Formats: sequence, C-alpha cells, structure tokens
Amino acid sequence: MTSQVSSQAEQADAAVVGGQRRSPEKDVRRLDRVIIRFAGDSGDGMQLTGDRFTSETASFGNDLSTLPNFPAEIRAPAGTLPGVSSFQLHFADHDILTPGDAPNVLVAMNPAALKANIADVPRGAEVIVNTDEFSKRAMQKVGYETSPLEDGSLDGYSVHPVPLTTLTVEALKDFDLSRKDAGRSKNMFALGLLSWMYHRPTGGTERFLRTKFAKKPAIAEANIAAFRAGWNFGETTEDFAVSYEVAPAAEAFPAGTYRNISGNLALSYGLIAAGRQADLPLYLGSYPITPASDILHELSRHKNFGVRTFQAEDEIAGIGAALGAAFGGSLAVTTTSGPGVALKSETIGLAVSLELPLLVVDIQRGGPSTGLPTKTEQADLLQAMYGRNGEAPVPIVAPKTPADCFDAALEAARIAVTYRTPVFLLSDGYLANGSEPWRIPEVDELPDLRVQFASGSNHTDEDGAEVFWPFKRDPQTLARPWAIPGTPGLEHRIGGIEKQDGTGNISYDPANHDFMVRTRQAKVDRIPVPDLDVDDAHGDATTLVLGWGSTYGPITAAVRRLRAAGQPIAQAHLRHLNPFPANLGEVLGRYDKVVVPEMNLGQLATLIRARYLVDAVSYNQVNGMPFKAEQLATALKEAIDG
Repeated sequence: MTSQVSSQAEQADAAVVGGQRRSPEKDVRRLDRVIIRFAGDSGDGMQLTGDRFTSETASFGNDLSTLPNFPAEIRAPAGTLPGVSSFQLHFADHDILTPGDAPNVLVAMNPAALKANIADVPRGAEVIVNTDEFSKRAMQKVGYETSPLEDGSLDGYSVHPVPLTTLTVEALKDFDLSRKDAGRSKNMFALGLLSWMYHRPTGGTERFLRTKFAKKPAIAEANIAAFRAGWNFGETTEDFAVSYEVAPAAEAFPAGTYRNISGNLALSYGLIAAGRQADLPLYLGSYPITPASDILHELSRHKNFGVRTFQAEDEIAGIGAALGAAFGGSLAVTTTSGPGVALKSETIGLAVSLELPLLVVDIQRGGPSTGLPTKTEQADLLQAMYGRNGEAPVPIVAPKTPADCFDAALEAARIAVTYRTPVFLLSDGYLANGSEPWRIPEVDELPDLRVQFASGSNHTDEDGAEVFWPFKRDPQTLARPWAIPGTPGLEHRIGGIEKQDGTGNISYDPANHDFMVRTRQAKVDRIPVPDLDVDDAHGDATTLVLGWGSTYGPITAAVRRLRAAGQPIAQAHLRHLNPFPANLGEVLGRYDKVVVPEMNLGQLATLIRARYLVDAVSYNQVNGMPFKAEQLATALKEAIDG
C-alpha cells in the first residue's frame, strides 16, 4: 500500500464504517504515539491482524515499526504458552525507531496469550481479553488456578472483557457458516474494534479481504461483516468511552511516495533493482529456511524482471547452482540462515577461489544448530568473517533497518560485481519480519552497476601471440576479468585448486600460493567504503556506543533518551564489517570508553579489540528478542558513570 499524504477521503474513511458514523458523544483524546500488541494462538490470525492494522496505519501517514513474534512450529499446540503468536506495532506522529518497549494496549485472545505477555504490559495500560476462551480447562493448561479476570491480579490495568467469539458468531448468524467457522473471524472483529479505537482507515482492509478471498466471496463478506461489527461494537458499547487520535507524521518524512515494507521484502526489491541496474539476469539458488524463505517466495513472483529462482533439494545444491549461474554471467544470489551458511561454507570458499560475484544473504536467527528458528540473533558475524577453511576473505554488509535492506542489497551487489567476490549480506529475523515506512526511490537515484565482460585477449605471451589470461587483474580493483563461457577465444579453466597468477593454470608453487592468498586479501582490504559517521551532538562526549545491523533502532532510541536527560554520548553504526571503514581506528581513539551492544556474546567487540587494541565494553543479549530502548539507556548510563 502506498501513500503520499493522508487524504481527506482517507481520514473520513477512518470515521465511518458499514454506513455508521463515529458518535460525537464519546471522548476523543490526542496521543503522539501508541504501542499495540495482538496475541493469541498461532491459528488465531494475529500476524494477519497486525499486518492489516499496520498497512492502514502506513496509509494514514504515521511513522511505525513492527515486531512479529511467532512459534517455530507450523501448528504449535493450541492454548499453550509456547504456541502463542504475537504482533506488536508502534506508531506515532513523529520519527520512531523501534517497535516499542512495552505495549499500551494488549489484545489477548486466550489465557495463554494473556499469561505470556502480561509481564510486558505496564500498569494502567489497556488489556482487551476474549472472555469466551477463559474456560477452566484453558486456564489450567497455562497454570492459572483461578481466573485472572476475577481474582484481582489485573486490578492495576484497564481491563476490557469482551466475548469476541460470541459477538463474532452473532454478527455472522445470517451467513451459512458453522459456529466454528464463524468464530475464526474473531481476529477481524478485534481488528475492527482497534480500528475504531485509533481512528484507522478501513477501506483498505475491506478491499484486501475481497481480494484475498476473491474465489470465496462469501468468506470475504463474512470477514468484512465481522470487521464492521468490531468497529460498530467500539462505537456503541459503554465499555469503550474513549477513542484516540494519532496524527500523521508529516514532518518525519521527506517528500515522496511511501509504502510499508518488511526487511525481507525490501531486500527482495533491492536484489531485483540490482539486477536491473547491472543489466544482468538475477538468479536465486536457494533452499527454504526460516526466516529467509520469504525472499525465495517473493523473487519467484518476478520473472518479468528477468528473475530466475531455483528451489534446490538442499543448501549445498542451492549455492552450487547460484555459483554456476555467476560463472554463466548472472547476478547470482543464495539465501539462507545460520545453519545453511555452515552447509554452504565450502562453496563460498570455492567462490573466493574462483573470484566470481555471488551474494550470500544470511537472515540470522537464534542458534546453534536448529536453535530458535523464528527468533532473532546476530551471532553469525564471526562465521561470515572466518567460517571457511584457508584464508578466504569475504566482504560483509549489514543493513540497519527493514527499509535499509533495499539499499544494503544494492551495495552488496555493487561490491560483488565490481570486485568479483562473494559478499555476505547479514540481516536478521528482527529486520526480516519487522516493517516500517519506505520511500520508494526514483530510478535515477539508483547506482549504475553495469559491468564489462571480457570480450577478447588481454595479454601478449612470449611469442607475441594475443591470449586471454583469466587471472590478469584490474590494477585498481584487483578484480579478474569476467568471461562468459562460450565466448570464442576466452576458453579458460576454473576450479578449487590454486591457480597460477595471470594464466589461471593449476599451480602448487609455494611462492605463487602466498602471492594469491595475499592478493585476494588485498582485494577485499582495498574496497573503498564510506567513512564512519559519528553522531556526537556537541563534541563533548567521552563515551561512544558502536553498533551494527539491527541494533541501530534500539541504540538510537536509547541515545535520544540519554541526551534528553542531559547525558553526553556519541553514536556510530557500522554497515561495512569487512573491510571496516578506513577511519574507524581514528574514531575509536577519540573516546575514553567504547560500548558495543550486540545480540551475541561479543563478536564485533572481539574484532574491535583484536584489530584496534581498544578495550571495547561488550553489552550482550541472546534471548531471541531485540534490545529494548530503556534497557540500553540504563546500560549506557552505567557506562558513562563508570
């Protein structure tokens, strides 16, 4: 969904649904931001509900950030704590950076959802519970000996007991649906209620439902009826005496056309744009793995842009096919997560040896082994840096926000095709599934990535003959020529055995191997990357917080809180992790203390200490969830105070 501004029609749409207009008698309060969390069983449609609320919020013009959180199992046990699925949305009338620390509103579809999430909800917040699901058996399943709706344990909250299932079934009584089937639309009832509470547009959701269920129009109309019933319930019930307005964040966005976008979708679009800008066919060789599979799904929809996708039988076949496509002249990509990187490591080393462009997209998740497939982590940095046999250097690029995944994909492609090397793109589950507004760029804003393939001989041998040397390098980039197989006169041998410099012939000469190893390292080391920008508001900070990847939002939010409290602190964020920016050492030397927050046990901090001999302070979290801003602000304040 795209929007340039929130139009008068859209705002009017937010005030009327199903032919009824918002009652003027109810109090309307203005807020600058709200955090909502929908929670229920994995089959309750919480991700769809959150996504629809997010889309309408984006079309309204608010800044937003989301945090989907769901079980690893495809169908987790219903009514259990491990089976709870949630979706948190933070939206505001100003620039925001995180999905929020604590929800102002919790929608709990059953006892498990309430128990799994209530600890995150601050006192005084609103809690909407589906009372139909609070049976004795359902409560006992999650350890409630008495009903939390009756024993006083929720007295500190503004609790709204709503029989969502019963109300939904009643609203759909004129449809030819069983009670069970009608009850499945309770998430749409909840969505309608929340849409009323926060003056969200509704037309987009109704259009979405008609499109989604185009082949089952009766189901579409039933869901729309449930959605409208929820909106009208909020309008008429005495339990909700107040609704809230959060104005569009017009000043937060530069002029342009915006849409809500997730990290994996932005990354997919970035890869497509890179293929077009390079004037190369885009080839994805991949094996499905959470949380990277969405990229395979999305790219498979875009054959019209010259995209070819291959779902291989395993991770090794996926990257092998991608490397073969790179040899054939395609912009080649393989997508995976941590366990898949381990399986792909030999072929990544082969790509280093062959010196062919290849994008290795790692959407990091909790490990080791299968670990936490649906939870986030940043623990693959050292694997990306060193996880191959021999000296096999690979450039590493890391996006910082969901929308930034688009630009990071273009940057990774630029490095790969310019320097003839595999490149790691390190995203993670938080970025992949989270979303935010994204300004759609104009085509003339995109970089020119076109490459020149080898077209003829490039060397004169001792006999004066013109020949082609596959490892004769560009003196500036140290990249070898990219010769398309089948080009007359450019026949050459490639493989994993060490090659002789220039000729590409197999070589076991010790001096040549030493030279080739150092040359491949030098090729990566000399890749020019932008200097590291430092945000030091007044230039008087003695503490620098250094981050990479998805920690950008929480770090920046924490730094803002500290500065608002009068604390001087500097911030810098790395996009390029190999090679590091040339000025990184100088930046680190300016500060008495360097704090490195990471969702691992200190991998970047280890690299910083080894490379620059800086006693970086590591602040870590590996619980599968992103940092909270208040948590980081407290840790950084302690670092400042010593």
